[in-house]
Amino acid sequence: MSESNKVNGTILFTEEQIRQRAKELGQQISKDFEGESLYLVCTLRGGVVWMGDIMKNISNDTEIDFMSASSYGSGTTSSGVVKIKKDLDGDITGKNVIIVEDIVDTGTTLKHIKSYLEDKNPKCVKICTLLDKPSRRVADIEADYIGFTIDNLFVIGYGLDFNQKYRNLPYISYLDD
Repeated sequence: MSESNKVNGTILFTEEQIRQRAKELGQQISKDFEGESLYLVCTLRGGVVWMGDIMKNISNDTEIDFMSASSYGSGTTSSGVVKIKKDLDGDITGKNVIIVEDIVDTGTTLKHIKSYLEDKNPKCVKICTLLDKPSRRVADIEADYIGFTIDNLFVIGYGLDFNQKYRNLPYISYLDD
């Protein structure tokens, strides 16, 4: 097996499973907001691949924007200090905002982002996450649309990284010790 085809870690979800789930959630979001437009906010960098799949499956008029916030640095555990590195380019006043997230772990960063966006007077702020890891939650926050719920594993692939590596894997796996 060549290095580029090597499986990294233990596969949890295949590309096919992820795309099928994105289709189901995209259809649910379209139904929930029938006749209304949406403003998708992707959290960089991990949410990019998931947002691409989600937005392809939404039938509503949709705008997209990007934010970057972090509480991780280069480690595998949250520092608890949230920093916004890139703010929205557009105005979300009166809009249906959906934060598209790669993973809800401790919830610290996401709670901060949601509160920050709610202060900008949108019609609503919902959360669509690829992965939910409730066993690690410390902040009081829940996603409205969840791709998959996982145990306490450090996952990579499909936008998720370890020290900026493995984002390009077409599946989600977890790193063994």
